[in-house]
Amino acid sequence: MDLSDELMKSLDIETVFTITIAGHSIPVTETVVVSWVVMLLLIIAAFIFTRNMRQVPRGAQAIVEACVDFLNNFSKNQFGKYSGIFGPYIGTLFLFLLLSNIIPAITPVFAAGKEPLFEIKPPTRDVNLCAALALVSILLTFFSGLVVRGPLGWFKNLFHPVPVMLPFNLMEYVIKPLSLCLRLFGNILGAFIIMSLINIALANAISFSMVIPIPFSLYLDFFDGFVQALVFTFLTALYISEAVEID
Repeated sequence: MDLSDELMKSLDIETVFTITIAGHSIPVTETVVVSWVVMLLLIIAAFIFTRNMRQVPRGAQAIVEACVDFLNNFSKNQFGKYSGIFGPYIGTLFLFLLLSNIIPAITPVFAAGKEPLFEIKPPTRDVNLCAALALVSILLTFFSGLVVRGPLGWFKNLFHPVPVMLPFNLMEYVIKPLSLCLRLFGNILGAFIIMSLINIALANAISFSMVIPIPFSLYLDFFDGFVQALVFTFLTALYISEAVEID
């Protein structure tokens, strides 16, 4: 199998198993399975870090509480009195995206011509997941503005700052989720392709085949994954804060 075949194989979104309901087959892809794994890991981590909590935090509890304080302060600055409603969503969204983006680092690299024991692909390289997350964010933005401002206030805001902005303000409900989706999808897919090419090129190398990919993984998997999770989450928070802001 040549380089192009290896790359196309790594880019395929495979069906892990199929669920049959009322005679209809529902394919469950690896994107769904890895997303389930990410959610399970987050649930387990939440259980571990919230058990046996002390009045005076120390160790892991101190780190977690510092992160929660940062999220609370950020939410208060962005959402004001609605921070208790939107803060948990923003925090959960960031953790889900962060773990989804960096989870490929768990995959062993190719070595000495042997296939890795397993390969975990980032679920965010699938445009369907990115589109679903972007759709949830924009729907939350839309309904938040509708509830906080009221139907009349929301409609009047479409003409802000001048009536001629109406078509542009309406277009934002299409442009914003499209931008969120394609930015996340494009960056994660690009990083995944580069890492796949590096691993494939080193597949038959014996010396340094386990070492060379490490710095690339630190940047493409960890740093870029962190940045993309941060950008997606921050823009979502910005959109929601604009929607619930009362002029």
